[in-house]
Amino acid sequence: MTDAKPAILVVDDSPGNVAQLDSILKGRYRVKAAVDGRKALEIALGADTPDLILLDIMMPGMDGYEVCAALKRNRAAADIPVIFLTAKADAVDEERGLALGAEDYIAKPISPAIVLARIATHLSLKSARDFLRDKNAYLEAEVERRSKEVGLIQDVAMIALGSLAETRDNETGGHIRRTQCYIKVLAKKLQENPRFADRLSDETIELLYKSAPLHDIGKVGIPDTILRKPGPLDPGEFEIMKTHTTIGKDSIIAAEKRLDSPTSFLTTAREIAWSHHERWDGAGYPRGLAGEGIPLTGRLMAVPDVYDALISERVYKKALPHEAAARIIKEGAGTQFDPDIIGAFEELERIFQEIACAYSDSRG
Repeated sequence: MTDAKPAILVVDDSPGNVAQLDSILKGRYRVKAAVDGRKALEIALGADTPDLILLDIMMPGMDGYEVCAALKRNRAAADIPVIFLTAKADAVDEERGLALGAEDYIAKPISPAIVLARIATHLSLKSARDFLRDKNAYLEAEVERRSKEVGLIQDVAMIALGSLAETRDNETGGHIRRTQCYIKVLAKKLQENPRFADRLSDETIELLYKSAPLHDIGKVGIPDTILRKPGPLDPGEFEIMKTHTTIGKDSIIAAEKRLDSPTSFLTTAREIAWSHHERWDGAGYPRGLAGEGIPLTGRLMAVPDVYDALISERVYKKALPHEAAARIIKEGAGTQFDPDIIGAFEELERIFQEIACAYSDSRG
């Protein structure tokens, strides 16, 4: 059975001093001994690490200062309390020892009561530090676990709500996955553009990716007769269809109020839902915003949404091949879309096509 007593390493080149300290400490502590600095380091860095070190300064070879410095440089031994025991009683010597990381300094000749009291104090302090370190490590791990859990809940909620909108429309779950991937690669590419770099951090891009499934959440409020109509919408029906942007925004605001957080993770989703049908030239809806007046989130979502709608089959239209869809997107630069975003799209055309193939509806 392992001895539960704390282990004290006594380092002193004088056998008499080692014997004296052993007689003081035995019964309360397990005593280890070293008569030089190199042996002290070997023991301190071994399998049975001491709980505290009593270290003489004046020794041949490595002196106590060198031993202490070596201990504090080593991650495995840096937290072991060191108490200097020495006949060097000058304040300068004491300051030097403390500066190297020693916890205390006891002058020789030693008093057994003082030695025992100082050891008890520093073992108690070490125990408290170890507890706090372990507690902090546990809390950090728990915060990380909870954060991942919350992030997963957010992801599932976004995808579930986005899927709900798609089941009411003629679109599919593949549309959600594709648009998520499109907007992520598009935003990553635009990080290279000075115009966007300060607004597209990695964290922002992750929010865009998570929020994309909710871009058409407002379609849950559009009547089936309009949403599923196999032919073109008449002007009145189109006006109703356009309200899905405002319905989506209002639905997300209502969710944010329930969270009591007007700047929650849903803020990006709200912006996307409300503004992804705005046009660069101001001819979009619902507010007729133009140019930089359109939130960047909406300008980014517009390209993946239109591209995917073009390459996808719907009850009211056939799917276009990638080349035709890409041509329409590029022709919209400066009218429907932000020109710089289309510039990035042109560089990513093949990646968009690869994403479309990887998550095609035919793959089920």
